[in-house]
Amino acid sequence: MEQVITSMADALLVTSNSGKIKKVNRAAQQLFGFEEKELINQPISLIIDEDQILIKAIYQHFYLKCNPQNIEVVCRTKTREKLLIAFSCSVIEKKTEGLEDIVYIGRDITAWQRREQRTSAQYSITRILSESQSIKQGIPQILQSICQNLGWDLGELWTPSQYIGSSVQGDSLNAVLRCVEIWSSRLVSVREFKAITWQTTYTASVGLPGRIWIRRLPLWIKDITVDGDQRRSLPAAEAGLHAAFGFPILDDSEILGVMLFLSRELLSKDKDLLQLMGSIGSQIAQFIKRKQAEDALVESEERYRDLFENANDLIQCVNPAGRFLYVNRAWRETLGYSEAEIANMSIFDIIHPEFKQSCLQRFYRVLSGEKLGQVTAIFVTKDGQTIFLEGNINCKFVEGHPVAIRGIFRNVTQRVAAEEALRYQQKETERLLLNILPVATSREVKEQPASIAEDFADVTVLFADIVGLTEIATSMSAIQLLNLLNPIFSVFDRLTERYGLERIRTINDAYVVVGGLSTRRQDRAEAIALMALDMQTAIALFNTQNNQNFSIRIGIHRGSVAAGVIDLNKFTYDWGDTVNIASCMESQGIASQIQVTEDIYKCLCNEFLFEKRGEIEVKGKGKMTTYLLIGQKG
Repeated sequence: MEQVITSMADALLVTSNSGKIKKVNRAAQQLFGFEEKELINQPISLIIDEDQILIKAIYQHFYLKCNPQNIEVVCRTKTREKLLIAFSCSVIEKKTEGLEDIVYIGRDITAWQRREQRTSAQYSITRILSESQSIKQGIPQILQSICQNLGWDLGELWTPSQYIGSSVQGDSLNAVLRCVEIWSSRLVSVREFKAITWQTTYTASVGLPGRIWIRRLPLWIKDITVDGDQRRSLPAAEAGLHAAFGFPILDDSEILGVMLFLSRELLSKDKDLLQLMGSIGSQIAQFIKRKQAEDALVESEERYRDLFENANDLIQCVNPAGRFLYVNRAWRETLGYSEAEIANMSIFDIIHPEFKQSCLQRFYRVLSGEKLGQVTAIFVTKDGQTIFLEGNINCKFVEGHPVAIRGIFRNVTQRVAAEEALRYQQKETERLLLNILPVATSREVKEQPASIAEDFADVTVLFADIVGLTEIATSMSAIQLLNLLNPIFSVFDRLTERYGLERIRTINDAYVVVGGLSTRRQDRAEAIALMALDMQTAIALFNTQNNQNFSIRIGIHRGSVAAGVIDLNKFTYDWGDTVNIASCMESQGIASQIQVTEDIYKCLCNEFLFEKRGEIEVKGKGKMTTYLLIGQKG
């Protein structure tokens, strides 16, 4: 057993229940730096800072009849360096109560803890650099983050200027460094040390800040109280500060400042930490340079602000991450966002979702230096409206680095809407002409430029609309909506062909079918009624197959219509009351029902089942009695 204990890789200690060490193995001696004779009969507090907490935990588990595992405890070596040890403990019971021995088996997890701390610090600093709006906001947070994540007590920023921002070129031999930022833990009393630090300056190569400044490399001091710094060594000792390290804030060969960190502990040089801090110093330098460039840009463009504020065009300026640096009054009024809201937004928050990918590509092309001509942008206002813009964008570069993208846009939403309405009207005019006029009349239009007119004395008109289609359309893209609705309208088109009817493409988003415009078979009210019932069946089948809950509302009326062509370039139509009443039957109808006029009821009551609905108000016609088509008799 003795041989096993001696050869164990983990540290083993045996103490009395009062905490006096009775036995240690070789691994424990090597870990804590003591010889065996230096530990025997000594209290365990010699190496464990939190011995009472540990013993209390052991006895709590003892009374619960289980042994504590992996209790993490801060320990000290002979040279008072701090270690984090994970102990597994057990109590050796004896016949005489109160004479139990306690066995500790410990594993050094200090390196693991340091890796976790460094990862946490690096993540925290990266987040601060990405979210900070200014240098003065970010630097104190970085000092605090490094101290808290890595367990240091005080952090300082030293620069040769009033605050970090003015760099020193060349050999920097004439630089005079002063502390411009300090963060300290509440666990240390450093008031006098901080007061002296605020008043202290260092030239290049003098003191820890000066040495780091001239060498441009991270530096570690195990104990600053014996470092020979006549200005701060004594105040550091009085404050209980010992270990120190620092690193330069360096961008290539250009040094901007020095960060120092001090601890109450005596700590040996940590090369991995110094290497990490050197990398973080470069990150901080890049952040500072970027913010300097942004500040300079804002300052240089301040003189144009009055002009921009009174311009009717929408003017904006964003940084390379897309966050807004400036927008003018016309931009704010058009988009509806306040200055406070804009301060927390980026350009990507207002780009219309369907055009975000193409806008992102254009954004990156401009950042790379590509020159673009006139561009189109589509933004979404605060209240959800879509705004179409045209204008120009360009990127400002400082020392080869992009610092801002500026854009000047005109609001062309009304023009786009007018053009779209015109295209739609022209398209509908052509469709209506081809659908309303019979084949012979269409041929006459092409052959004769003279005036042509034709009456249709008895036609039946069906209006159908999917209930809530406008709301459905706002929740998906145009392509998604098209893919969803295409199967429905394909079935409707096949029904139109089956019953020999004419489809009038679209009127106010409704699906319109007419019977009686040609000599094709079944051009009568019965065919319209059968199609309406089949449309209800088609919607029900579609809902089942696609897990949807659409409902269709249908209205039917019969009467006369007229269509005319004055010349090849001017078409006129007189739909009369027939189409208007059929449209009213649909718009004032009931979801999933077919509402018809009394004329349809009288025409079809012998072949179809109806249910009287009552009277509804029809614009220009007063009250009309309507019926609901239920199904076919027999």
